[in-house]
Amino acid sequence: MTKIPLVDRMSRPVHDLRISVTDRCNFRCTYCMPKEIFGRDYEFLARELLLSFEEITRLTSLFAQRGVRKVRLTGGEPLLRKGLETLVAELAGVDEIEDITLTTNGSLLARKAEALAAAGLNRVTVSLDSMDDEVFMAMNDVGFPVSRVLEGIEAAAAAGLTPVKVNMVVKKGVNDDSIVDMAKHFRGSGHILRFIEFMDVGTTNGWCLDDVVPAHEIVERVNAAFPLEPIAPNYRGEVANRWRYKDGSGEIGVIASVTQPFCATCTRARLSAEGSLYTCLFASKGTDLRALLRGGADDEEIGEVLDRVWGARTDRYSEIRSEATTDLPRVEMSYIGG
Repeated sequence: MTKIPLVDRMSRPVHDLRISVTDRCNFRCTYCMPKEIFGRDYEFLARELLLSFEEITRLTSLFAQRGVRKVRLTGGEPLLRKGLETLVAELAGVDEIEDITLTTNGSLLARKAEALAAAGLNRVTVSLDSMDDEVFMAMNDVGFPVSRVLEGIEAAAAAGLTPVKVNMVVKKGVNDDSIVDMAKHFRGSGHILRFIEFMDVGTTNGWCLDDVVPAHEIVERVNAAFPLEPIAPNYRGEVANRWRYKDGSGEIGVIASVTQPFCATCTRARLSAEGSLYTCLFASKGTDLRALLRGGADDEEIGEVLDRVWGARTDRYSEIRSEATTDLPRVEMSYIGG
């Protein structure tokens, strides 16, 4: 039986659940999993420490009873998790869930898109930081070419996982020269390009405010080449500010967590690969749900923990970001998902 939607201390409901299914990734993007930290000797979570598909589905059902309607599968790189389509099918069987999406680097998408769509996946978001091979390969730091990510995007579109959203993390002096080229390529494609300000997620990506290209500057650059006009959000709490091309050839989004925080409307809970619940992307600590699952707790007991944790939530990191807060320990993006 569906309960009254759960809200936090700032009257924000829990509507979105982001689930990391693995902490592993086959890329070493410099803004997420720099090779200097996540090298060959880095110890990732052992398989038995990861939540099983059954455990993930059980938690999702409990969140759904409290208002969650949208689930996003993340990582790490989620397509590295064997049999992911089985999890998608299980989640699709949760009555209250209306939208199941996936964020991926696209490297394995060409061969997995069709099976994921058949299992019940609705849409995908693909990370691509430049149309220039040299720039993109330097950023993913494993020499992966643009062409293979584009193959994955087209495979997703062919499988009906539309509209495909393409995320570009913009870092000053690294790939900001690619902004207009990215807009040019995806304009008129039916895909939605979203620019993301370089964020201080975790503590290993060397974040500095000077490396951030502000959202207004990104919009100005695109607008100078292809005139834009603002459009309303699709729903309350949408993270991207939306702009459409005046000639009707599509839209872009800009996610401005640094310069235009959206904490006041944040409705996202995050579940790490080994079952810790986080209520903010920039959190330092989570709540261990795996211990409850494997310790014999029933649904009512686990539900009471969800109610307590979300009900006590006051997170608004991006609104209060300062030198004091950026020095605090934070969970890594590869562990919690974007």
